[in-house]
Amino acid sequence: MPSIRCGASPSAPTLRPPAEHFRLVQRLEAWGFESVWAGDHVSFHNPIHESLTLLSTYVGITDHIKLGTAVYLLGLRSPAVAAKATATLDVLSDGRLIFGVGVGGENPKEWELCGVPLRERGARVTEAIDVVRTLWRDTPATFHGRFTDFEQVSIDPKPVQRPGPPIWIGGRSDAALVRAARQGDGWISYVVHAERYAQSVQRIREEAGRAGRSLDGFVNAHLAFITIGPDHEQARNTWVRLLSKRYAQDFGPLAGKYGIIGTAAQCVDQLSRFVDAGCTYFVMNPICDNDETERQFEQIAGEILPALASR
Repeated sequence: MPSIRCGASPSAPTLRPPAEHFRLVQRLEAWGFESVWAGDHVSFHNPIHESLTLLSTYVGITDHIKLGTAVYLLGLRSPAVAAKATATLDVLSDGRLIFGVGVGGENPKEWELCGVPLRERGARVTEAIDVVRTLWRDTPATFHGRFTDFEQVSIDPKPVQRPGPPIWIGGRSDAALVRAARQGDGWISYVVHAERYAQSVQRIREEAGRAGRSLDGFVNAHLAFITIGPDHEQARNTWVRLLSKRYAQDFGPLAGKYGIIGTAAQCVDQLSRFVDAGCTYFVMNPICDNDETERQFEQIAGEILPALASR
C-alpha cells in the first residue's frame, strides 16, 4: 500500500464563531493533518465563507499546515484577480497553498449573480488555469485567449512556490478527468464510489499518455464525507440528515454508495477500497453536528490513519 496522506475539511452544518473555528484549525495542525481545506461558493444553500479569505486567516495562527481550496470555482471569477489573490496567499503563507479548482454548476443562481453564462463554465475554467499559471510565472506576461486577452503585464509578487502552487482539478465528469490529465498537478474527487474512482484514475492515465504528459508527482485525492459512530445505523442517520441539509436534496439513496460510514473499523475498510483504487490522499470532512467535530477529527487522526498505514 502506498503512503497515505491526509488533510482536513472542517466545514460544518452551521458556521462556527471565528474563535472556535480558529482553535479547531490549530488542533488539526497539532493532530498531524497535512492540510486544511475550504469549500467555495459565492452563493449557496447555506452560509459559507469565501474560501481564499478564510484560508488567509489561518496563516498567522498555524506554522506549517498546507492550505487548500476544495474546490475554488474559478469560472465565477476573473482569472487575473484569482491569480493575484492566490499569489498573495502563497507569499503570506510561505508557500503553503494547494489551489484546487473546479467547474461547479449545481447552483445556477450564483452564475447569474456573477454575470457568467453557466454553459461557458467548463471552457472558462480550462482557459483560466492557463491564465493563472502564466501570470504566476511570467514577468511580463502575455496571453491571448477566448475570454482573456492581455500583453506585457505583470502580477507581483510572484508565488513562493515556483513556477506556482500545485493545481488540483476537482470533479468526476469526463471533462474534469481530461482537464486533470492535461492541466492538473492532482485530481480530487467527491461523491464517487471506489469502483468509479479506479476507472477515473485509469482514464486520467490514458489521457495523460495521449497528451504525452508525465504524471510524476501527480496526486490522486478524494474528499471523503465521513461519519464515525457507535454503529453503522446511527452514523448513517447523521450522515444523511446533515448532507441532505447542506445540499438541499435527499442523500438517503446515496449513503450506501458514497458514504464513509460506521465504526472506525468499518470506515477503515471503506477507505481502503479507495486506496486499492489508486487514492493516496484523503481530505476528511466529518459529517456531524458541530459539537462532535473535534472528537471525529481526533478519532480520524488517532485510529483511522494509523490503521490505514498499518495495512
